[in-house]
Amino acid sequence: MWLNLQIFGARALWSPYFLTFVILLGIAYYLITVRYRTKFGDFSKPTGKQFAFFYSGLFILYAVKGSPIDLLSHIMLSYHMIQLAFFLLVFPIFMIKGIPEWIWRKFVNMRFVKPVVKFFTKPLISLLLFNGLFSIYHLPAVFDFAKSSQIAHTSFSIILLFAAFFVWWPLLTPLKEFDTIQPLIKMAYIAGNGVMITPACVLIIFASTPLFAAYSQDGAWIQAMSLCVPTDVLNDISGMISGPEMFSPLSTMEDQQLGGILMKTVQEITYGIVLGRVFFTWFTKASLQVDPIPVKQDHLQEPVVEGYKS
Repeated sequence: MWLNLQIFGARALWSPYFLTFVILLGIAYYLITVRYRTKFGDFSKPTGKQFAFFYSGLFILYAVKGSPIDLLSHIMLSYHMIQLAFFLLVFPIFMIKGIPEWIWRKFVNMRFVKPVVKFFTKPLISLLLFNGLFSIYHLPAVFDFAKSSQIAHTSFSIILLFAAFFVWWPLLTPLKEFDTIQPLIKMAYIAGNGVMITPACVLIIFASTPLFAAYSQDGAWIQAMSLCVPTDVLNDISGMISGPEMFSPLSTMEDQQLGGILMKTVQEITYGIVLGRVFFTWFTKASLQVDPIPVKQDHLQEPVVEGYKS
């Protein structure tokens, strides 16, 4: 497969422009949080853990949106699902945990940002928004439309990413004023997320026919490939490629079923880890709470009446 992919060229495989964008994000983070942080106030440097989360998040972002995984996501649905799972379920967690609290506070408290965040991070709204958009996106007609143009594809990706941040914010927010959900409700919230994302995965896994033209019809597939392959390169090799089957060891149906399974698997693992974190944090705090030691009171003594002898 790898040798076949070489025909698309280095730009399609490694996305140098996107790599430059990711590197600039990394430099900006260092300059804002370390070099010039005192210009924003008396703030401390990010912790080692925050550095690790942020730069690991950038690595994940480039891996799924700039590396050959992005190219493969336009060839095979299974790679698309891997890309989407890490882009929507893992990347936002690393960003929320990696960006210092003071930056989040300054951003969230901006005049036009705060009401939006307060509304869309309400648990019920964030649940319905993210899972509803995810399901709508994977309706065949909507999905094929998203793969038909760069504007549509980018717009859907950005909207889904915002919805993903909204759905994770009530669980992982570093701002105390937004951390208002009780631990048991958080666990129910995570379970609800897992249930609501299931129908889309089940539809993909158990469909009896290929659902998406972008992975099964030559014309639609070539149109989807144009999202990541330069037009001049695609025109040069159009006579050399026959379709997705040239690059995939799986049939279209097998690839579709595998895609649904992979999405559900990554989702279950991610939600399971977050659920475990919420539970053990709650359990640890509860175990440290002990009843106050009762104050020992002296026994009341009977008054001694002068001149009285027993």
